Amino acid sequence: MAETVHVREVGLRDGLQLVSTILTTEQKLEWCRRAADAGIREIEVTSFVPATVVPQFVDAEAVAQGAIAIGGCTPTALVPNLKGAQRALSLAIPKINYVVSASEDHNLANVRRTTRESVEDFARIIAARDNQSERRAKVGAGIATSFGCTLAGAVPEARVIGLAADLLALGADEIVIADTVGYADPGAVRRLLTAVLREAGAKPVACHFHDTRGLGLANVTTALDVGIRAFDASLAGLGGCPFAPGASGNVGTEDCIFLFESLGFATGVDIARLLALRRSVEAWLPGERFSGTIARAGLPKTFRPTSIHR
Repeated sequence: MAETVHVREVGLRDGLQLVSTILTTEQKLEWCRRAADAGIREIEVTSFVPATVVPQFVDAEAVAQGAIAIGGCTPTALVPNLKGAQRALSLAIPKINYVVSASEDHNLANVRRTTRESVEDFARIIAARDNQSERRAKVGAGIATSFGCTLAGAVPEARVIGLAADLLALGADEIVIADTVGYADPGAVRRLLTAVLREAGAKPVACHFHDTRGLGLANVTTALDVGIRAFDASLAGLGGCPFAPGASGNVGTEDCIFLFESLGFATGVDIARLLALRRSVEAWLPGERFSGTIARAGLPKTFRPTSIHR
């Protein structure tokens, strides 16, 4: 049997946080439902941030509850702090994703606290999770700006590795290494991920890449080579960080699935269904910038997917 690569769709969260059009709750849940029907098994559906900061997520509770009811996938939510985590945990969402920046400047811009203060808040989130009497949520910990920062410049690899160690020691169920601003290159990816995998041991490590400077899929391929088997991706390459100048779109879900399946990895995802969903999202978001080569060129006649679809 083919080895599996896990793809988490983050378009509903990362992809929507910068767009000018506010989607309805019904549109967001249709996106979630159709992504699940296409075979995506984990979807980051919203973010529990104040609506005054990101108006797109004013309906976070409704979207999370609706996504839980859909079934067939694991809905997750991004939380920036303990208050956001408490909102998510109160809904019994199965997984929450926390983020801390390796760049001090970015962390201050993003959540208005130091990196160390964010790590301390993560400990409180784990304690809140552990106090749940049943159906305890998993908690993933993302390390933003792991490869560099538009505000601070270089980020030492040792700092990222140290943060990963701290978050794992506090109880993170997963570490996500994120190239928030598209500074990564294959050499840096190989060095850093080799070290983080060694630090993580049996705990899963995932990657979150942006294609800001055209190296997104090259970085994904390098991460595959060193053993990463879980990736974030955003439909149509939507996404970016509102607190990091120049941080444009994520690696596209459709292109990542095509890459993985072409290399003989099973994703369980039907690219044709993803492309149909993409066309709907494009209609919902007029004037936005969409990227991705599979949507433009189509699948080659020689393509033989590894996954067997329903």
